[in-house]
Amino acid sequence: MSKVLVIGAGGVGSVAVHKMAMNPDIFPDITLASRRKFKCDAIAESVKERTGVTIKTAEVDADHIDATAALIRSIGATHVVNLALPYQDLTIMEACLSTGAHYLDTANYEPRDEAKFEYHWQWAYQDRFKDAGLMALLGSGFDPGVTSVFTTWLKKHHFDRIDTLDILDCNGGDHGQHFATNFNPEINIREVTAVARHWENGGWVETPPMSVKQKFDFEAVGEKTMYLMYHEEIESLKTHLPEIKRIRFWMTFGEAYITHLTVLQNVGMTRIDPVIYEGREIVPLQFLKAVLPEPSSLGETTKGKTNIGVIATGLGKDGKEKTLYLYNICDHEEAFAETGNQAVSYTTGVPAMIGAAMMVTGTWSGPNGEGGVFNMEQMDPDPFMDMLNKHGLPWQVKELDGPLDF
Repeated sequence: MSKVLVIGAGGVGSVAVHKMAMNPDIFPDITLASRRKFKCDAIAESVKERTGVTIKTAEVDADHIDATAALIRSIGATHVVNLALPYQDLTIMEACLSTGAHYLDTANYEPRDEAKFEYHWQWAYQDRFKDAGLMALLGSGFDPGVTSVFTTWLKKHHFDRIDTLDILDCNGGDHGQHFATNFNPEINIREVTAVARHWENGGWVETPPMSVKQKFDFEAVGEKTMYLMYHEEIESLKTHLPEIKRIRFWMTFGEAYITHLTVLQNVGMTRIDPVIYEGREIVPLQFLKAVLPEPSSLGETTKGKTNIGVIATGLGKDGKEKTLYLYNICDHEEAFAETGNQAVSYTTGVPAMIGAAMMVTGTWSGPNGEGGVFNMEQMDPDPFMDMLNKHGLPWQVKELDGPLDF
């Protein structure tokens, strides 16, 4: 019998355990752990009220390998779903290796002292996981995650070759706050303020942060301004689908968000290096995170929809050039009604549950059942796509007249 340990009691962790509890045949034994156990207890209470299922809770500091490994052993976890901070990916992977547990996360590792989003730290674990007969599945959120599965599904069923890929992430929700982020403020702001990079003709093209923008009309949301950014699935997709000549990632932001962020940058509040304040070191961005609204508190007031998908252009299986747009629309209020969380958490937490289900049931594993470290696009997309439709993230695909004209 599988025993799943979920680490992280934010909005994504909350959605994931709610959805796991709704599928007791796949997840009969669930433990939710965090540095602050009271947050786990509150989520467990919500899970019990909404589903009638009791989940266990625990306290753990995932910065420490030994403490994490001790918890894994104490509950006999077969699978660890890491929904904590990306800084903790490597310590949790080490704990899994030392205890014989499979591993899943939604975001790649990054060091605390540098906003560097790369997979090489985790890919370096390939031989150790393979030799241990354990599977590590990286990036089982929406982007990264579902967008990679979307891409491989299009390749499997519609394209002989994909030439260009654009990933479009639109959050059309309004939470009523002057300035707030819809997921961890520290991680969000580190991403947004990083140098933009996209892949083109075998190399990286860099542009200043938030310097390239375009308008796009998103179904169910309307026309929004989206900005070219770097996102980690570009690295894994260009590695595992090297035929793609250009991969870009776009995310929408409102004018108020950009204005606030610009001011915060100008006054140094987005810095990730420590400064001395009253004789002690503080990191400005971590202080800013402490005074901003907690993302998990935004669900009750957020209205509107998200629209996230991919636009692929290439040679179709009919021998003709074509462009297909595959996307999901998620409603903030519907997500909150089901799990008590807004759609940004929902669109990450549901894929985390589905990725875990793929592993727990043995639907996804390494070649010939061997272990190793894998990205989403290395797996068969069909069973994952089927579960998206059944568990709250239905998708649709349509043909466009041609690729984006920018």
